[in-house]
Amino acid sequence: MAKARLEGLPLVSTLLVLLAAGLMVRLGIWQLHRAHEKDALLARYEQNSKLPPMVLPSVAVADDKLLYRRAQAFCLQVVRWRVAGGETEAGKGGTRFLAECRSGAEGPGFVADMGVSQQPRFKPSWRGGEVSGTIAAAPSEAGLWDRLTRRVPPPRPMLVSFTPAPGLEPSRQPSGMNISNNSFAYAIQWFFFAATALVIYVLALRRRRKV
Repeated sequence: MAKARLEGLPLVSTLLVLLAAGLMVRLGIWQLHRAHEKDALLARYEQNSKLPPMVLPSVAVADDKLLYRRAQAFCLQVVRWRVAGGETEAGKGGTRFLAECRSGAEGPGFVADMGVSQQPRFKPSWRGGEVSGTIAAAPSEAGLWDRLTRRVPPPRPMLVSFTPAPGLEPSRQPSGMNISNNSFAYAIQWFFFAATALVIYVLALRRRRKV
């Protein structure tokens, strides 16, 4: 009888459903691993925020070991300004003004978030100086094509200044506490999708045999 049931199964459809369900289960397991990794990362961010201020190291990439730690740096010269969407400490949306800073004769320099304005065409008069703030990852300047082709360079370190440039409001300070860990919820969703696909397929087979 068991052999007869197996012979009545549509081979291609069954294999496709089993492969799809297996892929969903694999994705769910991957998300569980990501959940544990993200929990460890968020714990590191919380620890970083409690460490004493440091001198911003001359690095080209925003390292997880540095993110959300207080730091100081000296901007010798503002090479150029660029803008990005932002929010003030009071919760008002606006335009963030980011200074590309030269910090020495050589080296990658750093980005300084010098505050938010409600006027996108505001022209900052700040020309450099000491910057104290929280280390974050600078917004990417990569275009859509670069994102699609995965040519986006790693994020550079950015100091979100405690003291805004003249004419600007202070930007909201970044915090690892604002990052949520949704990986466990995603894992449950993938397991649910896999179970749903199998149940629907079994019901479809039963209905087919009754016809």
